[in-house]
Amino acid sequence: MADSPSISVHVLDQSQGRPAEGIPVTLEIRGLTSLWKQLGQERTDPDGRSTNLHPAGLRMQTGTYRLTFDVAGYFRARHLASFFPEVHVVFTVQDVTQHYHIPLLLSPFGYSVYRGS
Repeated sequence: MADSPSISVHVLDQSQGRPAEGIPVTLEIRGLTSLWKQLGQERTDPDGRSTNLHPAGLRMQTGTYRLTFDVAGYFRARHLASFFPEVHVVFTVQDVTQHYHIPLLLSPFGYSVYRGS
């Protein structure tokens, strides 16, 4: 994990019992006008991780962030029907000195998310 403030994700496909590779993940921050501003976008790697969502040159800010996991294509590529085409996770950053790791446990008809370490 990163030693500096950052935001990372880890997607695990519970139905297959392995990491979910290739899922597009978008990170946004809510601005003063309540509109979302995109900060970064990346696909999960072969281990289901994405660690470079928050731009390295951009200082972390307190506020409300949103992660969007575009899971429809992942399941479609595996010839699996799924109920949720996207998973949105909205969370608050209060301490800009911390690392924020958000694991997503995924299956075609449900998901669970939590703050990891």
